[in-house]
Amino acid sequence: MNYPETASLFGHADGHHQPRPMITQTCGEALVTLLEHYGVELVFGIPGVHTVELYRGLAGSTMRHVTPRHEQGAGFMADGYARVTGKPGVCFIITGPGMTNIATAMAQAYADSIPMLVISSVNATRQLGGGTGRLHELPSQRGVFAGLTAFSHTLLNADELPQVLARAFAVFASERPRPVHIEIPLDVIVAPARGTTSGARVLPAKAAGAPAALDAAAALLAGAQRPLILAGGGAVEAAPELRALAERLQAPVALTINAKGLLPRSHALSIGSTQSLPATREVVCESDVVLAVGTELGETDYDVVFDGGFVINGKLIRIDIDGQQVMRNFPPDVAIAADAKLALAALDARLATYPLPPRDAGWGAPRVSAARAAINAGYDAPIRSQATLFDTISDTLPDAVIVGDSTRPVYAGNFVFEASAPRSWFNSSTGYGTLGYGLPAAIGARLATDNRPVICLIGDGGLQFTLPELASAVEAAVPVIVLLWNNRGYAEIRKYMVERDIEPIGVDIYTPDFLALARGFGCCAAMAETPALLANELKQAAARRVPTLIEIDEQKWFDNVSGGPA
Repeated sequence: MNYPETASLFGHADGHHQPRPMITQTCGEALVTLLEHYGVELVFGIPGVHTVELYRGLAGSTMRHVTPRHEQGAGFMADGYARVTGKPGVCFIITGPGMTNIATAMAQAYADSIPMLVISSVNATRQLGGGTGRLHELPSQRGVFAGLTAFSHTLLNADELPQVLARAFAVFASERPRPVHIEIPLDVIVAPARGTTSGARVLPAKAAGAPAALDAAAALLAGAQRPLILAGGGAVEAAPELRALAERLQAPVALTINAKGLLPRSHALSIGSTQSLPATREVVCESDVVLAVGTELGETDYDVVFDGGFVINGKLIRIDIDGQQVMRNFPPDVAIAADAKLALAALDARLATYPLPPRDAGWGAPRVSAARAAINAGYDAPIRSQATLFDTISDTLPDAVIVGDSTRPVYAGNFVFEASAPRSWFNSSTGYGTLGYGLPAAIGARLATDNRPVICLIGDGGLQFTLPELASAVEAAVPVIVLLWNNRGYAEIRKYMVERDIEPIGVDIYTPDFLALARGFGCCAAMAETPALLANELKQAAARRVPTLIEIDEQKWFDNVSGGPA
């Protein structure tokens, strides 16, 4: 395509060269430049005829492009990258089917408050909403994605680009992080973009919390005999502050699944992520003041048994970056709209000036120890066998990031596994609860680390959703470790149907030869049916520069670890 600004670049026929004229970038090229200014290093996407102009500036940029095998994979990769780094995962997605393909990934990110920037094309401005049967046409693409995003915007003028991007990064920097969708019409992508690449804009700071609300919270906590802390993924950047406050108060701490690692493994005040179990619920009920920070207090963290049995009897203090969220589920006695790190630091500073009363003698670490003993005694043989799986992983690769799908060992791990650090354990069993997340999200997570091993923990059913992403991992030289838990079907759903006296239909699916498939994609592959074999395979996989699939047969693992059938 020719632009007036690019004419006469090669001088005159007589050999006398004229000064090279200033070349105006297109909107698509300006977008790449601006993303660089905001520190974006990685873009996920599948080029299509409606997005090629977004790629015009990529070759000369510092950003790396990774091509998944499906747009859903692009979204999940961006999600995994964002969860490890805290930075937004960025995707370039085509109009229509590309966007509907990525919708599930956006919904999972929305539910778990993950920053994601989805840049898509859309039909030309004169064709929007026309219903004339244009390629990839939706009646209102922006409308479809408005409910899955912090905001969805149609860029109608190239000059708007810096402002709209600044709005997106303001969401990521200072609000509840969620996906943002910006669609650019085909005629706007190629339009000249003059004066739009001067750099990233100054972004707003996170809210620190109203002093009066912080004072009220500090007074409640200072007078508490049995304080308790419920911490969620919104506190993932506040590990030192959370630990300092918990230790000052000698308060037991329960962590949501996305908050694992905020306290060190086996910390004396950590009850783990067991809020759905009776022993931990008893501790919550006994607490006279509960501090909930960065958590929705939602079902998939507090009531995975779906019995409505999670109850808070004491005074409730809620801290959340989202002022609306503190009003949902459990109404607070003190509401603080603030960043978790800033608010916890402010609370600890205030409490340092209070003469704290002596706590109940059996509270704090002794109460946590009693609760942990009751929880451990209640685990059945399959849970204990899967706990051995996690012990093996932790002993062999102690700093690994574990990215899970919706599968049996992940459900067990949500209870029994303790992460070594924040952003080291996450999966798709929370929030939206999709299948097929684990593999592409683990690829994104591994791209976000230097040499830290990343393990995808996934079942045979879930892996078949996104199996072709093994090719993406090989192509991008991402040495992710895929730990495949094979029970030949949707075993958890089969169990659920049987418990409700429903004839199991559709759950006993065909199981392919995963080892052969993995090798066909260019991966290494092996079986591991005992802890010793698994440890050996994990060591070898961590030393490779190519992906590795390690298959575990569920029944053989149970037989070898617990000595009998599950």
